[in-house]
Amino acid sequence: MTISHARGLKHDGLNDGNVAEYLQAYPDFFERNGALLAKLRLPHMRDAGSTVSLVERQVEVLRERNQSLERKLKELVDVARNNDALADRIHRLCQRLIGAHSLLDTVNAIECSLREDFEAMHSVLILFLEQARVLQPQAPQFLRAGDLYSPEIKSFDSLMQSGKPRCGQIRDVQRDYLFGSDTVAIGSVALAPLGMRGNLGILAIGASDAERFHPAMSTEFLSRIAELVTYALTR
Repeated sequence: MTISHARGLKHDGLNDGNVAEYLQAYPDFFERNGALLAKLRLPHMRDAGSTVSLVERQVEVLRERNQSLERKLKELVDVARNNDALADRIHRLCQRLIGAHSLLDTVNAIECSLREDFEAMHSVLILFLEQARVLQPQAPQFLRAGDLYSPEIKSFDSLMQSGKPRCGQIRDVQRDYLFGSDTVAIGSVALAPLGMRGNLGILAIGASDAERFHPAMSTEFLSRIAELVTYALTR
């Protein structure tokens, strides 16, 4: 279709859909009818009082899409960098666990890695093992000997039955049991059941930031840490 052909068309036979369909079928229309571009005007999105040409508007749209793609690319790069950092920390945890030759060594290696490698200043390891009662005085700030059938542990039933880590905020009674009743600085917690349905224990990591551990975050790396810790504790 050329401009001369368009002039011969009856306007009552055209509508926006017809025009849009034609332009989609022949995207080179304006290349063949360049003079028409000079007569077309679109309202400027940021200022209704001014106008821009169709080409300028297309450039604006492409620029906006490019900026959106750049933002998405930056997000992907940030995620990749964070994942690389987490993988490196898990590697150091593995090295510490390999060097542990007793249950106490293993407990200390876990605590040290969480504190130094992962910068987790508030962490607790609850174990349902008889040996834990003997070792607890040697690591009182981190290790806790728990009773699988106690009312306190029963409050974590849904976590243990799922067998999967969970992040977010927890009830006050759970927070007090894990970190102490005087620890009010815990805003969010990452919980990981250890063993089959948590039959070995629970690893808890707390943070003062309420958004540090949120329910929507990925728990893949936390699952790997829980698997490593479980294997090391049951060697």
